[in-house]
Amino acid sequence: MCDAKYNLWFQSSQAIAKRLSRPKRRDDAEGDQVKVLHVISSVDPRGGGPVEGVFSSSEVWFRHGHERHIVSLDPPRAPWVATARAPTRAVGPDGALYRLARAWLPWLRYGYTPRLVGWLRANAPNYDAVIVNGLWNYASFGAWRALRRGQTPYFVFTHGMLDPWFNRAYPTKTFFKRIFWRLFERRVLRDAAGVLFTCEEERRLAGQSFQPYRAREFVVGYGTRDVSGDPEAQRAAFFAHAPGARGRRLVLFLSRIHEKKGVDLLVAAFARSAVAHPDVDLVIAGPDQSGLRQELTAIAERLGVADRIHWPGMLTGEAKWGAFRAADIFVLPSHQENFGIVVAEAMALGRPLLITDKVNIWREVEADGAGIVVKDDLEGVAEGLQRALALTADERERMGAAARRSFENRYDLEKNALQLLDIIVSATQGATARA
Repeated sequence: MCDAKYNLWFQSSQAIAKRLSRPKRRDDAEGDQVKVLHVISSVDPRGGGPVEGVFSSSEVWFRHGHERHIVSLDPPRAPWVATARAPTRAVGPDGALYRLARAWLPWLRYGYTPRLVGWLRANAPNYDAVIVNGLWNYASFGAWRALRRGQTPYFVFTHGMLDPWFNRAYPTKTFFKRIFWRLFERRVLRDAAGVLFTCEEERRLAGQSFQPYRAREFVVGYGTRDVSGDPEAQRAAFFAHAPGARGRRLVLFLSRIHEKKGVDLLVAAFARSAVAHPDVDLVIAGPDQSGLRQELTAIAERLGVADRIHWPGMLTGEAKWGAFRAADIFVLPSHQENFGIVVAEAMALGRPLLITDKVNIWREVEADGAGIVVKDDLEGVAEGLQRALALTADERERMGAAARRSFENRYDLEKNALQLLDIIVSATQGATARA
């Protein structure tokens, strides 16, 4: 359940959404109010971190008197558009014919819509800045086409999409990305008022993927909202989704079930520890967007641990927070992770962490004593899980307390959302002065 402040914000955002097609012009703005437009491929919450980050930080901006709107490539009648937690204008194609064509035409899978450029050219002057979220889809190139000669500066959040891991993991896609980079994406970054990275590791890796690379780089704070509510009610909400997990010690994975997340490593690593820890179960929570669950279940059955793994699906709200609270340890064994909003959420609730050194905030987690960091292979994850399960209750409590302190110092969205605002205002003023 949302708190009262969030309900107020949500109601207000829906009112704003009704006039999104004709937003208030900047010269009508009162005081120091800042008005920013986000461009993103989709506001479907199953997309994970990027859209969640936009939604969560929007609430902070709203409470400080600023506005955020979204334009997405979603079909206007997509159900997640109507329930979006920020005022959203969807400009994508719609209808049964489009859905059928999208399955066969690469240009439509890329997200092309003829409405985006015109809408941005007409409406961008009403905003102080535009933030483009992500690369490799028409949201970025379309925004560049619309904004590169305009007076409204735009910024780009790469969201880890320039990590060199993707080049190694998907060589065929990388071949086409190199073409797109030369033709389109490098220009998107080159002409931006700023390219935004969520941590230093992401910034360091970004320049290694494609050449030529030119960008005005900023490392900005990132994170999540602090969590409130009744802990026991939240645990009960979680156990309603996973009743067999009640009374067990739990290892929690909560994220998209995708090959880059290393869930197969976690299942195999859990099997190695299962005999020594018969009171421990594994929870794998999240949307199965690529159909991996069947394969993972087969692995678990072969290793004899299928009856100790719980699959509650995608958890939201109270059930999600309850899953964190019920867990002894949170595990994210990713092969690539730009930031990991779920890591910050686990830290907010004082959960000890087990992550790989491919989660880009691993250095900070290790420095703060907030968790165990391992290599992203079976030996690393298995050894880390054995260490985590061998912790005493006092050791888990101390590590969880360190995780909570790290969240407060580094990943509290209240501070980081305002830091982003300061960077946008400063960079915008600098660009205006240079012009």
